[in-house]
Amino acid sequence: MAADGRDTRVSIRAMQARLKKTVVLVGMMGAGKTAVGKALAALLNAPFLDSDAEIEKAANMTIPEIFARDGEPFFRLKEAQVIDRLLEEEQGVLSTGGGAFMSDANRAMIAKKGVAVWLNADLPLLWSRVKHKDTRPLLRVPDPLAALTRLYNERVPVYAKADLTVTSEPNLSIDDMAHRVIDALRTRPDVMEVLE
Repeated sequence: MAADGRDTRVSIRAMQARLKKTVVLVGMMGAGKTAVGKALAALLNAPFLDSDAEIEKAANMTIPEIFARDGEPFFRLKEAQVIDRLLEEEQGVLSTGGGAFMSDANRAMIAKKGVAVWLNADLPLLWSRVKHKDTRPLLRVPDPLAALTRLYNERVPVYAKADLTVTSEPNLSIDDMAHRVIDALRTRPDVMEVLE
């Protein structure tokens, strides 16, 4: 048992697991893909990859700057190229931007080379996490809540096509969410092998 009373056996078993495919975290902005992805990668002793960070590094610009200079279609093209490259690298945990999974081509690529895990957070939780941030280009509009609501309604039916769904709740810590993802991955021996 951990000092906080949490059972640590799950963490120990998780670290004795081997990924056979890259775990691709998909979902809305604010769902926790980066934070949960980093925690998950640490538990699995696997590399953490972030498609948005890789795009920024390659362009030497922030995503809002890319959107402003080149527009969303250009960004989506670069995003697809980066995701394809990252899926070719060693198996790990890949966090993607909120719009990445909307592309049919990206979904097919992820299905072929990895496993999509949807971090499913409801609209009130997402809004509570993004309303004070100005780093979201799609929310730089006069009514950001309306924009987020529209995106949410458009995207949820597509995210529901992910291989696995892990539901986020306001009271769950990042570590709790990472463990929920591991529990979901345990149902997929083609993705994660637990080394007992």
